[in-house]
Amino acid sequence: MVRKGFFIVFLISLLVGFFYFKPLFGDHYREPNITDRLPNGDFLGRAYLLDVARESSAMLFYNKVPLRDFFSHEFLLAQGKSYGLDIQKPVYFFANESGEWGALVEVNDSSKVYPGILRLKNKINLEDTVVGGQKVYAMKSGRTYITYGKKWLFVYKGNQLPKMMYHVIYSKRGYITKPWRKFLAQKQFREEKLVIYSNWSKIRDRGVEMALFAHDIDSVSFSLKTYIRNAKPFKVKKKAAGLSFSDGDVTDKLLNIHLDVAGLRKNKKDPLYQWMVSLGRKISFPTEAFLDAWEGDLSFRQGGLIPVRETVVQSVLDDDFNVSEVRTVRQAQVPGFALLISTNMQQKELVSRLFAKGILRKDGNKYRALVSPPLRIRTTPTHLYLYSSDELPATETSGFNGGVWNHEGTKIGFSLDSLNSREAFGTIHIPVQRMIRRSRFF
Repeated sequence: MVRKGFFIVFLISLLVGFFYFKPLFGDHYREPNITDRLPNGDFLGRAYLLDVARESSAMLFYNKVPLRDFFSHEFLLAQGKSYGLDIQKPVYFFANESGEWGALVEVNDSSKVYPGILRLKNKINLEDTVVGGQKVYAMKSGRTYITYGKKWLFVYKGNQLPKMMYHVIYSKRGYITKPWRKFLAQKQFREEKLVIYSNWSKIRDRGVEMALFAHDIDSVSFSLKTYIRNAKPFKVKKKAAGLSFSDGDVTDKLLNIHLDVAGLRKNKKDPLYQWMVSLGRKISFPTEAFLDAWEGDLSFRQGGLIPVRETVVQSVLDDDFNVSEVRTVRQAQVPGFALLISTNMQQKELVSRLFAKGILRKDGNKYRALVSPPLRIRTTPTHLYLYSSDELPATETSGFNGGVWNHEGTKIGFSLDSLNSREAFGTIHIPVQRMIRRSRFF
């Protein structure tokens, strides 16, 4: 009986010892990686700040930006070391449609961060507060907050600070969220120093699985490279060539499209087809009739003033007070406007629908398309033309898909560079000088 009692005590001792000493033999706590702490957003990004600064230096000096020294590679590196920030590693950021955004920076010496915050307090109004036991420095007027831990610093602007802080502070190692995992696994733009990723619900509704953006910059231009991957095969293809209007010195807006849309026309449930219909519905545009008649070429040009001859009818009185009409022809100038569309046998049906919907209407001996200037219309078996000049503008054969758009004085160029079954590559070009002139910071 005594032996049995000792045996029971021995087993209990082993059990207690197992649970007591288990932490010594098991896995120790492992600090989460910076990527494990990242909150989700409509747009996710990664930036190597020092490399971006190095790439931008020529542009800043060429355009004589006043504060260019504060954006230099050397200055940023020195500041990072002074305040314990490891900016040689990537900075990660996220943003939402609402304007909410945040960024995470790796910290290699947290004891240096607070002196940096004290210095920042001398420049902007920061208030100390505590959220969930964590010290936070808040600029309440802008809903912007700064907080940090041993290995990270978090900057946030928005209305969900407690939720975002909880994710940053209490994430576990290896528990990176699915959107961030997908983004960081992408092969496209892997070597780029600034990359933005999105699988925003609004682009997924259009059938787009994800979009990636990266940048190139030189002394005179900023280029935003775009990559789109569709969830299903695209129902459009690039054409070899088609008719286009030529660009000109006074062109404010130019759009050239040359696509094979036969597959899109047959798939009315395709997200792109549905999206075009939803856009047309806002102005009662007969999108389905347009797609039935359209053969994939579209060229639009607007800008400058076009000299035209106008017939003016005046009523005059003779000496006997008899009224007579006098017709005179005079020169006038109207805004430059030209549109061409390649069409098939459904052209007449499309034109009649445009008149029925009020998109086209008669104006004297000319026509108007919504708020356009007075236009002439010309049709051929394969094309429909609308133009404000007396003569049909010259056309050329081109395979270029893209154009230029004047937005508040800035001419933004864009192009569709390639298109395969599920992927599309494009580029947006923005003049650097105009960006700098419009920047409040500079």
